[in-house]
Amino acid sequence: MTAPTTLPPGLTVRPATFDDAAAVCALLGEIDLLEIGRADTELSQIQADLKHPEVDLEHDSWLLFEGGRLISYGLLWDESGGERIDIEYCTLPDRPQAFQYLLGLMETRTEERAAANGADRAVVHLHLNIAPTVDLRALRERGWKAVRRYHSMARALSDGTDGLPQPPTGVTLRPCCAEPDRRRAHALLQDTFADHFDFHPRTYEQWLDDMDHERVDWSLMWIARVEGLGDAAILHTHDDLTSMAWIGHIGVLRQARGRGLGSYLLRHAFGHYAARGRDRIGLGVDTDNSSGALALYERHGMTLDFAVQTWELTRPVVR
Repeated sequence: MTAPTTLPPGLTVRPATFDDAAAVCALLGEIDLLEIGRADTELSQIQADLKHPEVDLEHDSWLLFEGGRLISYGLLWDESGGERIDIEYCTLPDRPQAFQYLLGLMETRTEERAAANGADRAVVHLHLNIAPTVDLRALRERGWKAVRRYHSMARALSDGTDGLPQPPTGVTLRPCCAEPDRRRAHALLQDTFADHFDFHPRTYEQWLDDMDHERVDWSLMWIARVEGLGDAAILHTHDDLTSMAWIGHIGVLRQARGRGLGSYLLRHAFGHYAARGRDRIGLGVDTDNSSGALALYERHGMTLDFAVQTWELTRPVVR
């Protein structure tokens, strides 16, 4: 199945601007309600995406309207500088013409970006809820296939039972409030996640932009130092979601694994956020991760909140 080559009647399309953040957030909140039962998109997340210095809004963002109502949103990311291109696409259900048209525009643009990078093909990734508003049969007919599954996991917190744990022998923990520690945190994240699926190396400056660094509370990121090994693990969290506190990353260097550092950092996050008055904490995990992360989180009482799949499309570049 191919996309309509002309805009279907009753629809209009234009690039997004930063001033559209509230409208995009409202659309994603509406889709959240349909997919997971609660609005879970924060305005700050959308604003960070739309102001990211690597995003070319004029050419790599799309807003599709039905009359005056926003019904679809698309954004393209090119972090690899090669064949791998990421897109975000969301749409209200039961609008097949809108779905086909906008996705067609985005697929064509991924080929253009891959060609500009000197690649011979575009390998496109799209993350969707396991039961999305997107028509999965139509997606498959366009050549997309599911290649990875992620779980968003959550756990209740209680100040009475989730205290700060004692560190393992020889381990000290410090927050990343000073610039040298932030650079060390970046290096640890690049090292500990280098073998993960969909990892793209990022410079320190790119990493700061990815995190919207002007809004980061650096006291919520910690480095674990192990006697005899030095800085060996990183815990990255943030507290800017309405529904729960969030653990962005727990990374342990290969040579420091097997010492209980992952469990310690996880329990530290539980205790820290319980003391802050949060009653729920979450994280995302690749269910195919060979490090055993999923089992670790389950052992510490985290359960499935909702699931997400990575979908992949490979398109040849026409020069």
